[in-house]
Amino acid sequence: MSSQLTSNAKALRLFFTDDVYLVKSEMQNTFVEPVKLSSSAPQPPVVVKLVDEKIVVKPVVLPNLVEEPKPLLQKATTFKFLGKNEKQILILVNDKQNEVSSEQGRELLRKLVNAIALTAKDFALVNYANYETAKFNDLHQFFGSKMVLAFGVFPNQLGLDEQPFNQFVVHNGSKLIFTKNLHDLDTDPTSKKLLWASLQQIK
Repeated sequence: MSSQLTSNAKALRLFFTDDVYLVKSEMQNTFVEPVKLSSSAPQPPVVVKLVDEKIVVKPVVLPNLVEEPKPLLQKATTFKFLGKNEKQILILVNDKQNEVSSEQGRELLRKLVNAIALTAKDFALVNYANYETAKFNDLHQFFGSKMVLAFGVFPNQLGLDEQPFNQFVVHNGSKLIFTKNLHDLDTDPTSKKLLWASLQQIK
């Protein structure tokens, strides 16, 4: 019986009708391409390698992307006050025991505002003891004060440079005067006299 093996090209064409290519594995190169998935979510790229004629797929590990925290917006300070602030005059007192001051301190304040012809409609009165972290800019932004009378509130508490007592100073277009708290001022004739001389300027 004759052998069925043949090397005749015409005979081989009868059995192999498609093109045949020979690919040597040692000439294959590593390549990288993204894997397309149907999901709309972004997917990490993968590395595809041909190792010993076997395809090995290794996912690429991407570093975690951490979103930087957004800065918090500082909330504007609000203040509880007495009066209507129609003339934008701010009176600051500093008393942790009383709403305004002791009886003697309140009486002295009444005399002072009456002497310079102010009424409760003209000014805003704030007890700074309730807002100890507030600075001048916070108060000015809220009240738009053209004048500040500070009883027992010191410049450094408001974030300002040191200022002389019982004398008007000007800061950012506002006139300010600093003196003792009302209760102590009532028993200090010298300070009262100096303060009164300065307050005459606003009559």
